[in-house]
Amino acid sequence: MKDRKLPMGWIAGLAALALPIGLFLSRAPDPPSPSPPQEADAAGPRATALHEHRAKRAIVANDVARTEELCRLQCRDDLKALARRLPQDGDGIRRALARMRAEHPHLHALAYLPAEGTGFDAGTVIRDGALGDVPEAERRFDEAMRAVAKGERYESRALKGKDGDLYFVLGVPAGDAGEAASGGMIGLVHQDVLRKVANHQLRNLRLREFPDEDKTFGIKAVDPDTGREIDVDAPEENQGISHYRKREVVVRFEDVPSPEQLERMRRETGAVSVKQLGPAFVFDSGRMSTEELMAYFKAHNVVYVEPHYMYVTNDASVAAEIVPNDELYRRYQWNLPIIRTPGGWSVTKGTEEIVVGVVDTGVTLTHPDLHGHLVEGYNVVDPSKPPGDDVGHGTHVAGVVSALVDNGQGVAGMTWYNKVMPVKVLDSTGMGSTYSVAEGIIWATDHGAKVINMSLGNYASASFLHDAIRYAYERDVVLIAATGNDNTSEPGFPAAYPEVFAVSATNQAQEKATFSNYGDYVDVVAPGENIASTYTDNQYAALSGTSMASPHVSALAALIRSVNPSLKNTEVYDIMRQSAVDLGPPGKDPYFGYGQIDVERALQLASGQLPQEAAADEASGERTVGRESFLEQLLRSIFGY
Repeated sequence: MKDRKLPMGWIAGLAALALPIGLFLSRAPDPPSPSPPQEADAAGPRATALHEHRAKRAIVANDVARTEELCRLQCRDDLKALARRLPQDGDGIRRALARMRAEHPHLHALAYLPAEGTGFDAGTVIRDGALGDVPEAERRFDEAMRAVAKGERYESRALKGKDGDLYFVLGVPAGDAGEAASGGMIGLVHQDVLRKVANHQLRNLRLREFPDEDKTFGIKAVDPDTGREIDVDAPEENQGISHYRKREVVVRFEDVPSPEQLERMRRETGAVSVKQLGPAFVFDSGRMSTEELMAYFKAHNVVYVEPHYMYVTNDASVAAEIVPNDELYRRYQWNLPIIRTPGGWSVTKGTEEIVVGVVDTGVTLTHPDLHGHLVEGYNVVDPSKPPGDDVGHGTHVAGVVSALVDNGQGVAGMTWYNKVMPVKVLDSTGMGSTYSVAEGIIWATDHGAKVINMSLGNYASASFLHDAIRYAYERDVVLIAATGNDNTSEPGFPAAYPEVFAVSATNQAQEKATFSNYGDYVDVVAPGENIASTYTDNQYAALSGTSMASPHVSALAALIRSVNPSLKNTEVYDIMRQSAVDLGPPGKDPYFGYGQIDVERALQLASGQLPQEAAADEASGERTVGRESFLEQLLRSIFGY
């Protein structure tokens, strides 16, 4: 439980993906605050806002560049694996190529160059897909085939397609390097994932204005401090504000109305729909504004009546370190070693019995790096459909928790065996309502989730959502949430609820990420910048945001409950706080909370290998001795940060 009284604020969407409840929404940010924060720029708030804007754009550029590397590397492995397992008949090869393209839509065209001695005529090439969408593709394809025939790998520069997206041609021999006549695969790869990641992060880090929901959702944005209506077309006006649906309210009555009373209320408010979730009701009027609806219901016997807020997407003893063989681990996953995850695996790698509910945009259910690690989930947005991911955010979060480890491909999750329960509460725009998020939390609780990750949020303290949070908390669920990506001290919800464990983000230098929210409600920090993980269309991407930091902590909570299932949710919270490595001023502070999570120390503490006093002593020693090298101290003295 947090040791503070929480102010009632306005909800805004969380970003490391952001939604109306979703990836965080915003107001004008507080001045950028490094670790520890500096004074505002002498040129004033406008200059500091521009500085933060540039810093966020640099983070987006890094995420896109890292995703481009992940795309090339994974495509290379996929094509080599396909070349080695193809059947040796023309029809079988054509079917395999078509199946590969269906499973990996970014493979725009494929060609197979048979090896010598396989029964095909010299010069035979079997193709699937067309090259006409990319002017240079045919010539680059010919170059790739000549290289593959010599046993050489080929990669073209980026090619611009007629649709404005980037493509590249990749040629991969089936045999070892330099082994001529081994045959191989050539592919035209559509890097639409780069555009998706860029668009996603521009919203997630609040560099792009909130979607024009007046046309689609009918959303109104209000400054939580002044009540002033916000111009959502201005990106700088989107930070720290709350959004809610026009003409909708959430009502909790002292006594549940009878069917006759509900029908009368429906008529008098012109409600086109009335939804019930537990003791609360959502009224959607065809003619009354939110303000008019609130005034109407306040005349009745109610516990509360409030706007229907929207949310958005916002990633000891010394044992022999386990180094998984996942293709992208050593080069790209800086985030796991820095929080001592491999050392923690010597204590436990997790268990299937402890399930993590990912309340988000859904999960790509067919991703090969999540195969076997997903349990039955639920689609709140459209209950008739499975909880698939049409955004990418939920898939990325799920991969941080539980991507297959040591399977020779892709990324490594933090847990080897814990399963993920995908609960889709945010739609294809990355947005969802108080109702959808609350319903998702309750569904995950009722269906066995022991940990729930919420990489989403807003800046309004909605009583309706708080009821759902309490419901889960009272049933011993560990609740983890991202704080948001606006570099503001405005409390973000659900992270700031006292029942929820709040997570902010750090970068590779173990500094506060420039975008990360802060405040006295922050419990811990975790890596959240340039995080590689699973993505839609069976791909991988690098994303930044507190949305990426939060699942690191959810995975740690699942590992703690795996090694000691008898622990209550409050005890899990205490272990994560006690074992954290203090990165800021001594003790708890607004920028790092209790510090950055330490997986190995937390699991040793949970398993009884490390007494509580020793954990505190070790954390203190690491803070004063191991935190800074001489060079870091020198830089600190020179630059004053």
